[in-house]
Amino acid sequence: MRSTHLLYRRIGLLLVSGLWIASASCAMVEKQIDRTAGGPGLPPDTAVLMRAQPTGEPLVTPAPKLSQDPMKITIAEAILLSLENNRTLEVERLNPSIEKTFEDQERAEFDPQTNAEISAGRIKGERLGGPGDETESFTTDAVDGFISLEQFFPTGTTVAVEGSTQGTDSSLYQDDFYVTRFGMTFTQALLRGYGTEVNLARLRQARLDTRLSEFELRGFTEFLVAQVERTYWDYALARRQIEIVEESLKLARQQLNETKELIAVGRLAEAELAAVQAEVAAQEQGLINARSNMEAIHLQLLRLLNPPGPGLWERKVDLVYRPTLPDIKLDDVELHVAVSMRMRPVLNEARLGVLRDDLELVRTKNGLLPLMDLFITLGKSGYATSFGDSVSNIDEDSYDALTGVRFQYPIFNRDAKARHQRAQLSRDQAQKALENLSQLVEVDVRTAYIEVNRAKQQISASSATRKFDEEKLRIETEKFRVGKSTNLLVAQAQRDLLISRIAEVQALANYLKALIDLYQQDGSLLERRGISAPGREPVNLPKN
Repeated sequence: MRSTHLLYRRIGLLLVSGLWIASASCAMVEKQIDRTAGGPGLPPDTAVLMRAQPTGEPLVTPAPKLSQDPMKITIAEAILLSLENNRTLEVERLNPSIEKTFEDQERAEFDPQTNAEISAGRIKGERLGGPGDETESFTTDAVDGFISLEQFFPTGTTVAVEGSTQGTDSSLYQDDFYVTRFGMTFTQALLRGYGTEVNLARLRQARLDTRLSEFELRGFTEFLVAQVERTYWDYALARRQIEIVEESLKLARQQLNETKELIAVGRLAEAELAAVQAEVAAQEQGLINARSNMEAIHLQLLRLLNPPGPGLWERKVDLVYRPTLPDIKLDDVELHVAVSMRMRPVLNEARLGVLRDDLELVRTKNGLLPLMDLFITLGKSGYATSFGDSVSNIDEDSYDALTGVRFQYPIFNRDAKARHQRAQLSRDQAQKALENLSQLVEVDVRTAYIEVNRAKQQISASSATRKFDEEKLRIETEKFRVGKSTNLLVAQAQRDLLISRIAEVQALANYLKALIDLYQQDGSLLERRGISAPGREPVNLPKN
């Protein structure tokens, strides 16, 4: 009983020691790992929070209540609906969570690992007997048990605690024989695999990949918001174009009726009828095209918004917006360029790629070193004719100790050299690609800035053209009524006015879309719309 009690006590001590080592190792790993992939002080920013809000105000309700049919919607509500319901965005939102699993996978390398094995067997055979005998038969029963707790640390250290027992019952001997051992093995990398920098490189790369996926999500969100706004104004423009064409068609038909009346009373020749009839037909054709264009844009808008409820493609949409042009004063172009260098998602993705290549250089440079590991094994064993006594006898003088160095190095080491050279070239390529991308982004911002100014100037120019065309049509109509003009000239004036009216509203829409494009190019669109999304904190490369 005493030996059994002592056995349980020693097994308990072994388990407690193993759990203490495991918890200490976990704490050490937590301390060694920098959880902010972009550097200390930056939040992980892995949660996907996307809600529209006015700048400086609390988050608004994520799902606005809209009338079912027709659906009256403002530009802010359109953005909100797309962020809540757009199916492509739902797909993109999963990418950071997917990438996060690779972090957990890399971190698993530092998790404690338990190994256990138990086996039993019998050997029945023969052996040479004593002098004068030929052979003698024997039967041996053996039971083996093994358990260990092992952990790899970021320092390049591997610690294993193990216990084993072996029992033998042989017909060749009178008594059973048991050997029980408790030991510890310590292995430390001295060259290849030494230090936290190389051993945490893969985990840090995985964290960078997660953050990169967040910037990709941010870039797609900006693209979606910009696309929703452009489609919103395209739909508003298409509806206004239909109204303009309908008004022009009404005027052309009125001109046709007046012409028929004048021909009936003999004031005009019948040849004058062809010009106005052609104009009516042209206006009707234009109205057909305008309605078809509006329906196509309507489908695109519904696809982007994906409003809840049945009958998606049959939903009617009424736009609610201010008819006046927003009074926006642009900042200097250099400020927009500076903002783009910080906030443009594609640039931050490229910077993360450079940081990732830096970590790859650390790994491949370490791979050039020889493998040299120091190992130390210490153990205490007990021997007896019973299992319980073998455990009790561990306190006696028997022990084992082993220390040494393990060395390995390929003669030419071509694989490691090739990997390191490739990592160096990839790092240089990533840096040059970042510089090239920065230049392209600056060109995009400056081009968008020029387009905003051009579109704004076109508004006043198109408005003046429309006023002149209105006056020209009025004069031609008066001249026609007194017999000093022709239907052909009146029809041309009508068509010019139609074109200028459409050009005027087109200039307004182009200006709004040019602003959207500028804000998308400099990476400030989400901030200006009050939308919180991953990837808000820019990536800063370390200064050489």
